[in-house]
Amino acid sequence: MAAAAAAATKFNGNMKKALAGLRRINLEGLRWRVFDAKGQVLGRLAAQISTVIQGKDKPTYTPYREDGDMCIVLNAKDIAVTGRKMTDKVYYWHTGYIGHLKQRTLKDQMAKDPTEVIRKAVLRMLPRNKLRDDRDRKLRIFTGSEHPFNDRPLEPYMMPPRKVRELRPRVRRAMVRAQIKAKGQQQKGDSGKIARRKKESLLLETSASNHLPSSYLGFVCSGDEIDRS
Repeated sequence: MAAAAAAATKFNGNMKKALAGLRRINLEGLRWRVFDAKGQVLGRLAAQISTVIQGKDKPTYTPYREDGDMCIVLNAKDIAVTGRKMTDKVYYWHTGYIGHLKQRTLKDQMAKDPTEVIRKAVLRMLPRNKLRDDRDRKLRIFTGSEHPFNDRPLEPYMMPPRKVRELRPRVRRAMVRAQIKAKGQQQKGDSGKIARRKKESLLLETSASNHLPSSYLGFVCSGDEIDRS
């Protein structure tokens, strides 16, 4: 009890929300898995959490039994997404009134409550049956790195390494051609600048020998006109 009180005093968040529904969970034999969301891709992290929260990582997994472990997710505000999902992904909900279809982008939701982003991603990966509410209670998400469960036997969860798919030969050849084309255009632009500079210097020498003003040659010099004397 003393350890629990000490952990509760260190946690500065909403204690009532953090401990809500914990009494309805049979914690006997469950492990406390800790996920660090800092820098993790949203979909990959949610897939791992949904696997652990259903108990699919255990050899005793049964679809109609609730054997999943407790999942604590930290640093929800530092979650990462790929592509343009921060502005293109939109959450929709309806208030029940006619024409009251509401929407909110992922960027706005992250500013309002980043924990709800991970919760929605995980719940939408779970089967919609009578076990869904019990699995939802086992998911505890926190914005920062502080949580009130320091007195529990915590086990950090190691995310599997991300497998980067190699480019197909056709895509690789197209990328090489694009790089060569960009390099050629850059070299062509540099050679064109050198040619223009040589032409301007040649025209300056010609005007100096023939005593012609610079405006007659079709360009303006940076300094004064060439001396006609």
